[in-house]
Amino acid sequence: MAILYHSTNNYHENVGFRQALLNGLASNYGLYMMARSDIPKLSSNEIRNMETKSYAEIAFSVLFSYISPDIRENDFITILEDVYDETVIPVEIQKVTGGTNIMWLSKGPTYSFKDFAARFFGRVLNHFLGESGLKRTVIVATSGDTGGAVADALHGLGNVSNIVFFPEDAISDHQRRQMTTLKENIYAFAVNGDFDVCQEIAKNLLSDRELASKCFNDPDRFTSANSISIGRLLPQAVYPFFAYSRLNLGGDKFTTSIPSGNFGDMMGTVIAKEMGLPIKKIVCGVNENKEYSEFLYSGHYIVEPSIWSPSTAMIVSHPSNLARLIEFYGGHIYDERDEKMKRVTHAGIIDKMPDLKEMRNDIYSVSISNEKHYETIRGVYDKYRIILDPHGAVGWKSYEEYTHGKYIEPAVIYETADPGKFPEDIKKAIGIHPEIPDGIRRQQSLEERIYRINTQPLVEKTGAKRMSGNQYAEVKEKIKSLFIK
Repeated sequence: MAILYHSTNNYHENVGFRQALLNGLASNYGLYMMARSDIPKLSSNEIRNMETKSYAEIAFSVLFSYISPDIRENDFITILEDVYDETVIPVEIQKVTGGTNIMWLSKGPTYSFKDFAARFFGRVLNHFLGESGLKRTVIVATSGDTGGAVADALHGLGNVSNIVFFPEDAISDHQRRQMTTLKENIYAFAVNGDFDVCQEIAKNLLSDRELASKCFNDPDRFTSANSISIGRLLPQAVYPFFAYSRLNLGGDKFTTSIPSGNFGDMMGTVIAKEMGLPIKKIVCGVNENKEYSEFLYSGHYIVEPSIWSPSTAMIVSHPSNLARLIEFYGGHIYDERDEKMKRVTHAGIIDKMPDLKEMRNDIYSVSISNEKHYETIRGVYDKYRIILDPHGAVGWKSYEEYTHGKYIEPAVIYETADPGKFPEDIKKAIGIHPEIPDGIRRQQSLEERIYRINTQPLVEKTGAKRMSGNQYAEVKEKIKSLFIK
């Protein structure tokens, strides 16, 4: 029986994988999610057999149940062999000390773990569109690495264009250029505001059927490739299966430590655990945007203004995937909106508490200060001669705090971005410039194309920024100017 996906804000909406991917955002501003009871289970034998499989083959074992019957088996195998061609997007598991390993997910085309999910999303979306003769415009908000990964994955695909929104002053030069130098079907918008403002713009566009009709004569034209897309979430369940397949643990449990921003990689690991992967604990490291770690400790979820951090892709005060996580543990969270503009007026209202006891049993979360980012990069380099990027430093330090500095039991720390994307931070931490990846070096000399949203966001009494009506009006006018000829 095919798995159906419902809206986290509307249990009456149930669609197959293809429709969920094409729709992007679910009804009532919800996210598509499968029922926990529908998550397929893999046997211990199936998991052990992954030891001899490639990343693409493991991805097939993990993901086929979620997309069947919308993609034929042979077609899906072909797609995955392209998506996870190990000459293009390799994965390295590096043993460091004791039972501690680093999984380097940062060696793909944009040197970010987000390449894995973005390439899957792009190829699968293009496959569906090609079958049905449709086109889609993918709307993305980014806090750093998502935009570059999605833009690269969609660049040049015949049935897709991409509009990506990024906070103008909160991402690195290298991250920006991975979006702004591609051109063709990639349109990069610099926004006056933080990631939460960008995300609000994206969510409003995804439900703006009137604008889609005016620009493309197709009210269903807009879809999402953010972590809110089910096509971005599901492939992130593959990471821990691959890591486990290379550790030779013989069925023993292991711990994962995941630097977390919008919670896609962490939620994917929660799904993997539910599928039967023997995970002892999921360590969820956040930076100074510590709403989730404080909620897990206190049971109170309070969204504060976002705080700058060296781990720029994790500057997220209200993670989208928290809606999926809370539902997974039996609760419900939503954003209150005004009737006229559908603008968020109160973010993160929990009207049904999740099972915090079970959540705490599965997940440990800790906030890592900005200074500890640099201390960790320096400490790991001095001791092991390994250069972590700021996000990987959060993963390492979170695991260190969970174990109180012991590295005995089996564990995998996710390293999610190449240190060369953050040369200033690495220089500050250890006094040397990291090697800049070849692809990033080439983009430094290319001309950029940027569309700017200069209108001011709303600033609440708390200091939190929200999309303003004038901002959204400016966004719509600039999109019309691009696509209405």
